[in-house]
Amino acid sequence: MPVSTGRLVVAITGASGAPYAIRFLQEAAKLYHEVYVMMTEQASQVIAVETGRSVTVNNATSKSLLGADYPSIKFADRRNFFTPPASGSYRHDGMVIVPCSMGTASRIAAGTSDDLISRAADVCLKERRRLIIVPRETPWSLIHLRNMVTLTEAGATILPAAPAFYHNPKTIDDLVDFVVARILQQLDAPQSLVDEWQVEA
Repeated sequence: MPVSTGRLVVAITGASGAPYAIRFLQEAAKLYHEVYVMMTEQASQVIAVETGRSVTVNNATSKSLLGADYPSIKFADRRNFFTPPASGSYRHDGMVIVPCSMGTASRIAAGTSDDLISRAADVCLKERRRLIIVPRETPWSLIHLRNMVTLTEAGATILPAAPAFYHNPKTIDDLVDFVVARILQQLDAPQSLVDEWQVEA
């Protein structure tokens, strides 16, 4: 297993599911000393609708997005390719796209590196690093499904934002935490949000 670099790359796109992104970043900021975050204009619109938080791609801060200052969080302009995640020489522990729109998934599957998000994802695939895609769309068309197959065959992990109920969730936060816990487990990162199945505490 590769030695951890303590670095992570995260992208937020325009699909529904802003609470997943926020909760994941709050946890990731505690675990990684450097977290590069990119987001699309549509993501900022969805964040406003779903959470009431006013965050734009030009003035995003960890406080405006996450409600607190996290020194490890660094925001990158998705149009700026002169940023570490654009290069394979920048070593990190993986990239998480949460939530991932079908448009973003399509561009990555086609190898269309037209912004920093798709370029950073392309780098993960070519360098054989973890790429975790968290789509939040339903139902999936045949085009969506084929893109997911292409991404899986290229080495990505498709982790749909599909919370379970066997842990007896009581709140929406419990449902969000389930998905976030699964993302963290895919990164081999420690998590205490949801107990492992049938494991004694």
